[in-house]
Amino acid sequence: MLSDAVPALRCPVCQGPFGLGGAAPLSLRCVAGHSFDAAKQGYFNLLSGKGTVFEADTAEMVAARNEFLGAGHYAPLAEAIAELASPVLWAPGSLILDSGTGTGHYLRTVLDRTPTAAIGIDISKFALRRAARLNPGAINLVWDIWRPLPIADRAVDAIIVVFAPRNPPEFARVLRPGGRMIVVTPRNGHLVEIAERTGMLGIEPGKDERLAESMQEFFTVADTIQLDVDLKLDGRDLADVAFMGPAGHHLERSALLASTATETSVHATAKFTLSVFTAPEDGS
Repeated sequence: MLSDAVPALRCPVCQGPFGLGGAAPLSLRCVAGHSFDAAKQGYFNLLSGKGTVFEADTAEMVAARNEFLGAGHYAPLAEAIAELASPVLWAPGSLILDSGTGTGHYLRTVLDRTPTAAIGIDISKFALRRAARLNPGAINLVWDIWRPLPIADRAVDAIIVVFAPRNPPEFARVLRPGGRMIVVTPRNGHLVEIAERTGMLGIEPGKDERLAESMQEFFTVADTIQLDVDLKLDGRDLADVAFMGPAGHHLERSALLASTATETSVHATAKFTLSVFTAPEDGS
């Protein structure tokens, strides 16, 4: 339930604990009186002041992602994430953080398998509108991952980060001793069959090595899994998978749809790396 995750939250203004109150709309109110009302779509915007310089996904990009993921193309990835996260999410009071939750698709699969409470954060209000609809029992927050997380120390049992930025010191602070973090990144060859024709951005060389280096100060690598998913895509799928990612900030959706309209059956392979990190049992 929504209220199950509230004790883990902290006010971004004073770092005090929150309570959940109100009816329409619900509100998060801390002991010092700072209050954040839920948007009518069900998410909370905790950003204040100058906001963020991070470029949020647009409504069109989010719609493309919703269509593509909703069609089940990445279902094997969602199942793999849930399988890796679920072992630490069965104890009473367990909590998962989905950092860069997007439309909430991957978190939904975890919630279908476990009784855990959940927090989803994203910088895009358009994504969170859909996430709050898909995961109404989770606390969905507009937040900038580069800021200190509005979450108490050692409050989270699992963190999932799927194609999203990472803040290792903050993840280490909020993850409980023995907790688990699953980070998903594309690897070399990801959708290479369609990348050039759709204008998708290439995979940066050494991406996995840089991930491991950034995490090694705070976490132990427990496992590294390579997952390939064979896809059969039509023209709309091609446009959606290209536009839902970072390239969507630079592409014209109408032109993309026009260029792929005649495609009926294109084969491609999605290539993912799932890196599993654990927090030290003693919390050090």
